[in-house]
Amino acid sequence: PPSAPALSARPQRPPSAPALSARPQRPRQRSGMAAEDEAELCLLECRVCFERYGSGGQRRPRNLPCGHVLCQGCVTALGGSERRRVECPFCRRACGSAETSDCLPLLQLLEVLGPAGGSVSSALGRSRGRGAAGPAPAGLGLWLSLGGWGSLVNPTGVAACRRSGRLAVAHDGKKRIHIFGPNGSCLQRFGERGDAGNDIKYPLDVTITSDGHVVVTDGGDRSVKAFDFDGRGVLAVQEGFCLPWGLDATPESAVILTDSEAGALYRLTFDFRKGKLKKCQMIRSQLISPRGVAVSQTSGAIVVIEHLKAQEPNSSSTRVKIFSAEMDLVGQMDSFGLNLVFPSKIYTTAVAFDKEGRVIVTDVCSQAVICLGKPEEFPIFNPLISHGLSYPVGLTYMANNSLVVLDSGDHSVKIYSS
Repeated sequence: PPSAPALSARPQRPPSAPALSARPQRPRQRSGMAAEDEAELCLLECRVCFERYGSGGQRRPRNLPCGHVLCQGCVTALGGSERRRVECPFCRRACGSAETSDCLPLLQLLEVLGPAGGSVSSALGRSRGRGAAGPAPAGLGLWLSLGGWGSLVNPTGVAACRRSGRLAVAHDGKKRIHIFGPNGSCLQRFGERGDAGNDIKYPLDVTITSDGHVVVTDGGDRSVKAFDFDGRGVLAVQEGFCLPWGLDATPESAVILTDSEAGALYRLTFDFRKGKLKKCQMIRSQLISPRGVAVSQTSGAIVVIEHLKAQEPNSSSTRVKIFSAEMDLVGQMDSFGLNLVFPSKIYTTAVAFDKEGRVIVTDVCSQAVICLGKPEEFPIFNPLISHGLSYPVGLTYMANNSLVVLDSGDHSVKIYSS
């Protein structure tokens, strides 16, 4: 939000605050500026006084506990003559002056740019047009909305069958799995709530293998359960999982699984005909509360969402990690790093690959779906859906490249197409 009106409207402002409220009125001549240049200025300038950050003195970037960044001069002015209490001009959260800290990523970026300044894009080794990376996905429009309260209850996961076009949704209803046809009709409900072997206590995520089996993570008894499309239970596997959470299927019908409490990533292979687990292989350990996961159907790359532990109340964040098919770390970015380029805090809850191999994530803070680009260009910031969502918690792509978003806020499945 604009800082000037908020600062000038508060009767308790310190004596030096009027100077801050007057600065944004300075003409900035941005009307013809490209969107990328506009984003770069937002990154490198204090959003209160609009002065460019520097490595020292009054222009040094400082973090507030709420996550917003101001220059040292504005922090001092907002703290008043006693310099004890600072109120963030954007979210109004109060803190002590001693609770602020240097914004190290911005300081490192300023060091890379050098004393003469320069382009963020050139400093990061990317062309301004990103032509080599290929075009970004086109804008999407809502094509179909399914479910709603009463049909779906607190849905947690969604998956698409690339062969048949059917959708599977895991939710908290009496029958935990809801199958929709390609046209949105309800085809099947199964997965009874109960304590029997194939009953589902608390579903966390769902995927569909290429040979047509619906695989569910059950947080209630910490198991992985598989069904056919008619709802017949095929197998239930526990294997000592601590808290199996997210899962996605590979083109070979293997399943990549996150264990949130163990901090591990597994590859599971099944013999569905015999109802047996063939192999359970840990392929990555020492992750921090991994939940959402997706597998690229073209390259075999794997992307995982970690939920980082909060250092203080209301400071939880997420981190996106991308691994190659050989499980080498390709790239990673946490909420704070994303916030340096994207103008809002990003808290990701779901992830998917599109058919071009781009990483797509949901953001519950801005109620949006964002494209972060391919692993080799990660991260690029391209909002695909910026309105009409309440609390997006699931993502998947259909065979026709329609994007499916699971919105837990209004208990619905929303399908978007270009």
